[in-house]
Amino acid sequence: MELKDKRIGFAMCGSFCTFKKVLDRLEELCKTGAQIYPIMSETAYNTDTRFGTAESFRKRITQLCQREIISTVKEAEPIGPKQLLDALVIAPCTGNTIAKLAAGIADTSVTLAAKAHLRNQRPVIVAVSTNDGLAAAAKNIGVLLNRKNVFLVPFGQDDYIKKPSSLVADMSKIQQTVELALDGKQLQPVLC
Repeated sequence: MELKDKRIGFAMCGSFCTFKKVLDRLEELCKTGAQIYPIMSETAYNTDTRFGTAESFRKRITQLCQREIISTVKEAEPIGPKQLLDALVIAPCTGNTIAKLAAGIADTSVTLAAKAHLRNQRPVIVAVSTNDGLAAAAKNIGVLLNRKNVFLVPFGQDDYIKKPSSLVADMSKIQQTVELALDGKQLQPVLC
């Protein structure tokens, strides 16, 4: 499916080590002609880390998308009632956010955006990035794999020697996952 003129929310959570790869994928999505609506969790929006400053990430995202970032629950709430999006990508999606999505908790800008968007029975695309994906987060990933209108970017272990429970999505497959999700299909194989 062509993404030109599709309205895609692009939400980022605080897996800061993946931000560079994710922003490269965001740039590719912007080049498709899709209208990108950037969303950041409050933590991602405000936290400086060894991977970069919050301000530098916000500046790049705003420049790429040519829109202000949605970063509060209040700003995210209209996504559902106004049917603002055709698809919502959450990349990176932390174990914390995965747990909240699995439990139906909507207390951050990203989780409320997802809940508001899902009420319109439109696709949410999740790009897992969590150090406990094969531990505490495993059951929550399983819940999302079985949830209607939730699609996962193919994922696998990122460092099975030093971090044997860690999982991360293949961020290069975000666009392909979105294209298929808009047709109601999951990109396969899910495990890479």
